[in-house]
Amino acid sequence: MTVHPPGPPVWALPGLLRKLAVDRLGMMRDAAELSDAVRVSMGPKKLYIFNRPDYAKHVLADNAANYHKGIGLVESRKVLGDGLLTSEGDLWRAQRRNVQPAFKPGRIAAQAGAVAEESGRLVDLLRQRAGDTPVDVLQEVTGLTLGVLGRTLMDTSLEGHGGIEHAFEAVQDQAMFDMVTQGLVPTWVPFGTQRRFRAARRDLTRIVDALVADRSARLRDGDGADDAFARMILAAREREDPALGRRLLQEELVTLLLAGHETTASTLGWTLLLLARHPHVRDLVREEARAVLAGGRLPEADDLHKLTYTTQVVQEAMRLYPPVWILPRIAQAPDEVGGFTLPAKADVLVCPYTMHRHPHLWADPERFDPTRFEPSRVANRPRYAYIPFGAGPRFCVGSNLGMMEAVFVTALVTRDLDLTLVPGHRAVAEPMMSLRMRGGLPMTIRSAD
Repeated sequence: MTVHPPGPPVWALPGLLRKLAVDRLGMMRDAAELSDAVRVSMGPKKLYIFNRPDYAKHVLADNAANYHKGIGLVESRKVLGDGLLTSEGDLWRAQRRNVQPAFKPGRIAAQAGAVAEESGRLVDLLRQRAGDTPVDVLQEVTGLTLGVLGRTLMDTSLEGHGGIEHAFEAVQDQAMFDMVTQGLVPTWVPFGTQRRFRAARRDLTRIVDALVADRSARLRDGDGADDAFARMILAAREREDPALGRRLLQEELVTLLLAGHETTASTLGWTLLLLARHPHVRDLVREEARAVLAGGRLPEADDLHKLTYTTQVVQEAMRLYPPVWILPRIAQAPDEVGGFTLPAKADVLVCPYTMHRHPHLWADPERFDPTRFEPSRVANRPRYAYIPFGAGPRFCVGSNLGMMEAVFVTALVTRDLDLTLVPGHRAVAEPMMSLRMRGGLPMTIRSAD
């Protein structure tokens, strides 16, 4: 017997469809308030929205082979090509298998020194800008994450390639435009979004080609080849079709540059914002950081396991503002999820943002409370209630590096500096690849006592 998830009341449907274009977070919140499983009709298209851990587990892990990347990421392929974020099937498996060794725990631990040095440079930069003049801390943090990405995953300095983050903003804006218009508007149509995207694509092509030429030359000179970038270059050389190899290399590198910095920058922005709003939590982070990192020293790999409260703060920030905020999928064959029937080609949405705020999973879910991640409390929570990095085979390959980076930066910045929000600033979550912060993060900076 066919059993469909309930649809929204007739009166609620127009609002949900409008929010799909202008307020996707609002749409997901509204759907979550209706039921843990909702079917929204958009003409011939049906959206199946699931908001329970066991439903998420089925789609993302138990029957993951039946679910390919869906709405939003399908459109992103138009701008990102077939990088690791958007590719499917054998190509995705080959790409993932190729770069996986660059993300092994031992190798990431060996990169702790580089992460700590870049984090220390950020603190020095912010200290130099202390005073009454507001500083966009999010912009500075984004520069940090690009620096870490270059050193740890590319063995390459990204200095001198300014504007990468602005190019990626244009790329993401185009992906959003394509999702709303269902990809029906050609990129040559002279809308502002499309003009900015074409310029950004030219800039990214130029930057990527320069990075590939430099890293390839160093590989020929005998440089090590255990970083993700080098592994991509070597895999491209092995392809029978050189043109295809060059194209895929470009697309994989653009994806690495975007996914490798933006989600961590977003997480750090939200974490620093929440600490500024909750001084008692900030003081506990500072106390721990000064005890673990006594004498003003930089963190080492072993310190990551000692900065337990700081880690909980980052985890709680990712609960409220998950770096991977929505997981769209398309069913390849008919399936059943939680007793509900899904047809082939159904658009499925699993939303960590709403599941992380589910009132039956989280007490007082809108409150910022890092103690939720104390081991005793985590043990009693469903595994798939908290999935900030996704889940299943497509779990974020860079999660360990991202966590190390976020914890080290949070500890060092809080240990040494006082960051105060500019009065009247209202942080707005803008759902792109991650929950980035619209309008930046203007803060005044003082040295901490």
